[in-house]
Amino acid sequence: MAVPKSVSVAAAYLELLADRGVAYLFGNAGTDFAPVVEAYAQAEQQGTKVPAPILATHENLAVSMAHGYGMITRKIPAVMVHVSVGTANMVCGAMNAARENVAILLTAGRTPLNEVGPLGARDGYIHWAQEMFDQAGMLRELVKWDYELRNAEQLETVVDRALAIAASEPRGPVYLSLPREVIAAPASNARRSPTRLRAPAPFAPDSTAVADGARMIASAKRPLILTSSAGRDPAAFAALAQFADRFAVPVAQHHPRHLSLPSSHAMNLGYEPTPLLSDADLILALETDVPWIPAHGAPPERCKVIQAGFDPLFTHIPVRGFACDLGITGGAAAILRALARELEPTIDPSVVAERRAWVAGKRGAQLKERESLRERVANRRPIHPAWVSHCLGAAMDPRSIVVNEYTLRLDHCGFDHADSYFGSSSASGLGWGTGAALGAKLGAPERPVIAVVGDGAYLFSNPAAVHHAAALHELPVLFVVMNNAMWNAVRRFTVGMYPRGKAAKSNRSAFTQLDRLPAFEQICAAAGGYGERVDDPVQLPGAVERALAVVANEQRQALLNVICSPD
Repeated sequence: MAVPKSVSVAAAYLELLADRGVAYLFGNAGTDFAPVVEAYAQAEQQGTKVPAPILATHENLAVSMAHGYGMITRKIPAVMVHVSVGTANMVCGAMNAARENVAILLTAGRTPLNEVGPLGARDGYIHWAQEMFDQAGMLRELVKWDYELRNAEQLETVVDRALAIAASEPRGPVYLSLPREVIAAPASNARRSPTRLRAPAPFAPDSTAVADGARMIASAKRPLILTSSAGRDPAAFAALAQFADRFAVPVAQHHPRHLSLPSSHAMNLGYEPTPLLSDADLILALETDVPWIPAHGAPPERCKVIQAGFDPLFTHIPVRGFACDLGITGGAAAILRALARELEPTIDPSVVAERRAWVAGKRGAQLKERESLRERVANRRPIHPAWVSHCLGAAMDPRSIVVNEYTLRLDHCGFDHADSYFGSSSASGLGWGTGAALGAKLGAPERPVIAVVGDGAYLFSNPAAVHHAAALHELPVLFVVMNNAMWNAVRRFTVGMYPRGKAAKSNRSAFTQLDRLPAFEQICAAAGGYGERVDDPVQLPGAVERALAVVANEQRQALLNVICSPD
C-alpha cells in the first residue's frame, strides 16, 4: 500500500495503527504531540481512517481506560503520553496491565534529539530538563518489549513487532518512544497490508504432563482447584464450570481479578482458600500467582500441587516459593479440556459422588453463614460492606460489568457469566477501577457498567479527570464509593503484625485516618452527573435504584457516596 510522500511519519503511524485494528488512542498530550495533532487534523480533513482520539487528563487514567477497554474486548488499544514525565505518571497503570496480562501499546513522545535543525527540534525550555538517558528504563521491567523509533523506514516493522509481542501469550503491555523529529519527518513510501508479522498461536499443554496430572486428580480424595484469573479467557470460564461439575472438584477463587466460575455453581466454595487447605490432598493452581498466603495457612505436606497456566511459575515475580510437584504450561481452557479427556475413561463414579456430597455440605454451610451475616448487618450504621454488596447484586442488570477495586464482597454479590466481574490487579496499583470502568463501557457500550471503589482508591483515581472523561466521551457509568474515611488496609496490616501493639488499641493511628474528605457526590455532580450521599442502610436499595435509573434512562454518570464501616 503506497503512502503519499507528503505524509509525515505521525500520519503514517496513525493510519498504520488503524489498519492493524487499533481503534482507540488514549492520550494526555504535551509538546511532543504536535506532529500527532497535525496528523489528526489532516486525517479529519481527508477522511483518512485513524484511531479515535480519547483524551484523558491524567496518564494513569489514560492507561486505566485502555486497560478496561482491552480486558473486555481483548483488542489492543494504544496510549500516548508526554515524554519522560508522562511515562513516570503511567508506570502504576503499566504495572497493573502487566500483572493482569492486558495487551496495550504504551507509547510516549521523546524529548527532541536535536537542539537546532530539523522540524521538531527543541524549541521550548523544557526540552532540556525533560530528557533522560534511558526514558524507557522506568518501566522496562514491566513491559514485554520496548524500543525507540529511529526513522521512517522502520515504522511498519516496529509497530507490527510491538503489536505481535503484546498479543503473544502471556499477553502484556509493550512500550514505544517516539522522538518528535522522527514522527515529524516525511513517511516512507510503502506499507504492507495486511501485516505478515502476527502473534504466534498459544502452545498446547504437554501430553505427558497432562496424563500425570489426570492420574493425580483421579486418585485424590479431596482435590481442590484454586484460581485467580482463569476466567481471563471466556472459554476457560465455561471449561472450568464443566470440569468442576463433571469430576466434582471444588473451586476457590483467591483474590479473583476475573470471574472464573459462576457464583451459583455447585462447586463454588467461595473466595478464601485458607479454610479449605487442610483437607486438600491435591491442588490444581490454575492461573493464580498467589494460590494461598503461607502466613495464614498452607496445605499439608502430603498435598500434591499442580501449577498450571501460560507461565505456571510466574517468572516475573522475583521470589515465589509455592510448591510445584507438576507444572503444565498452556491456556487454562486447553489444560482443562486435556485433563478432562484423560480423566473421563478412568474416573471412578463412586469417588465423584463422595466428593460431590462433601462439597455440598461445605457449600451449604457457607451459604448459611453468608445469609446470617447479611441479616445481622442489614440495619447497621455505618453501613456494612456486605450489605452494600448485597443491595448492588439485587438491583443490577444480569448483563452488568462490575469493576471492583477492593471493596465489593463477592460472597454477597453474585455473578453467573464470563466477563461480568473484574477485580483490581495483583499489583494493586490504586486508582485503576474508575478508569477501567470507563474503558469497559467504551468497549461494551450496550452493557451497564458499575465501578465499586474505596474512598482511598477513588482519591487516587484523579476524580475530576475521571468524571470529566465520563462526560466528555459520553460514558455513563455508576460509581459506588464505599467510604469508611480511612486506609483500612493500612490499619488491618498494622494490627495483623502487632495485634497487641499500641496502634491496635488506638482509635486514631497515624497514616490511617482520612478526615475531612470532600463530598464525593458533588464532584460527580459538578461534571453533569448525578450524586447522592447514603448513610442509612434502609435507604440504600432506593438510592441504588435511583442511580441505576439515571445511568440507564438519562445516559448520565452517577455516583453514590456510601458511608461504610471498615468491616
